[in-house]
Amino acid sequence: MRYRLLGGSGLRVSELFLGAMTFGEQGGVGTPPEECRRILDAYADAGGNVVDTAINYRGGASEEIVGELLAGRRDRFVVGTKYTVSRDRDDPNAAGNHRKNLRLSLETSLRRLRTDYIDIYWVHIWDRHTPIEETMRALDDEVGAGRILYVGISDTPAWVVSHANTLAHWHGWTRFAGLQVPYNLLQRDIERDLLPMAEAFGMTVTTWSPLAGGILSGKFTQPDGPPAPGTRVNPASLTDHQCRVATVVQSVADDLGASPSQVAIAWTRTRSPAIHPIIGARRLDQLLDNIGALDVDLPADAVAQLESVAAFDVGFPTSFIDETTPWVFGAAQPH
Repeated sequence: MRYRLLGGSGLRVSELFLGAMTFGEQGGVGTPPEECRRILDAYADAGGNVVDTAINYRGGASEEIVGELLAGRRDRFVVGTKYTVSRDRDDPNAAGNHRKNLRLSLETSLRRLRTDYIDIYWVHIWDRHTPIEETMRALDDEVGAGRILYVGISDTPAWVVSHANTLAHWHGWTRFAGLQVPYNLLQRDIERDLLPMAEAFGMTVTTWSPLAGGILSGKFTQPDGPPAPGTRVNPASLTDHQCRVATVVQSVADDLGASPSQVAIAWTRTRSPAIHPIIGARRLDQLLDNIGALDVDLPADAVAQLESVAAFDVGFPTSFIDETTPWVFGAAQPH
């Protein structure tokens, strides 16, 4: 496992982040604490140092389990958690990105995680009702108080993130160092605006669902029987396009002597050095297989094969700008 800097900071974060959304058995099929320990230990043994959770994962059990597992070694890990999602469905102020919910959510997460600081505190999703100025100032206050070291934002339009970071720059507040978004061969939307925006601001991009909810894991292309319990996708609901992409991922994996999961994760890493896939697992063997993606070097022809079946239309205005560049610049066209 190698390390890169988080955004424009000096914090070293590993190539793969460990997602703890499956930690706990509340709310459906999940992972019992003893298996969570094996997963975390194996990730740490491989050199991983970032654990990603949220206040709402498994009804709070994920944070509690992470806090228990990190006891005595917390400072060796970069701990990230998120706020926004409601803490109490009957309280109108127990959700959103405003100052009150930020403060109470942070206190809850600190208590569950058994720590006095969060390395990366993520805004979980854009709250249209809270001015972004309020959120950025409130986050900066917590950084100043030492309860947060760095901040990131998840599931938010590019224009909101760029506006927020520009405001922070003008006011001398803490800027978002990371962006968290879904990304896989079946969901390439971030290539339109979010990924270029993050690269322009020097942000780390942590990507979730690299296996598209299990579609690209080989569960539907290997003759090993039905998907394991907890699979988020019903095989009967797969579209022809999803099946074609999964089949090509399996074919590339067979050619390279890798697993489909490794190929799918490796592909996300070919798109930008800013990308750090989040790997989640319910079992130790799944985690070890996912970590193996670091050893998969996709040749150019394999990348072309994957992208030919998972083509993506970047859309207007990017495609229009690309098409008209020769006409606009003539002999001055940059190369």
